[in-house]
Amino acid sequence: MTTAYDVPAADIIAKLAEKLKENDQINAPEWAAHVKTGVHKEMPPIDSEWWYTRCAAIMRTIYMDGPIGVQRLRSVYGGKKDRGANPSKKVKGSGSIAREVVQQLEKAGFVRALKSGRVIAPAGQSLLDNTAVEVKNELVETIPELAKY
Repeated sequence: MTTAYDVPAADIIAKLAEKLKENDQINAPEWAAHVKTGVHKEMPPIDSEWWYTRCAAIMRTIYMDGPIGVQRLRSVYGGKKDRGANPSKKVKGSGSIAREVVQQLEKAGFVRALKSGRVIAPAGQSLLDNTAVEVKNELVETIPELAKY
């Protein structure tokens, strides 16, 4: 059976973001249009639908690395801060974005909380695995040699 481990991350995240847009409980907050995704960024995201992409990416990260908490998600979505003449330094991403996304995914039933972080719920695992099958079928149509895998 095809799982999220078997398909390219970019493809499954894009497909999953489309599915999350249809969910009523996953919505971008009002402040999402004006906020940077971390102190290492100079501008807010250009894509107006970036919230759903981040939700899909965090959901996949929880699936792959769970149980995982907000602090570790901040590290995953951080980057290098340009400090001018000083050497660059690794900084964490926005905790508010990670926290809000995880709370929305939890409310939608895709993620559940443990004492030590969040793990994927059965509904979330099913959604990710079904999306992985769809992505693999699309890739096989494009590149027939992938059918043997």
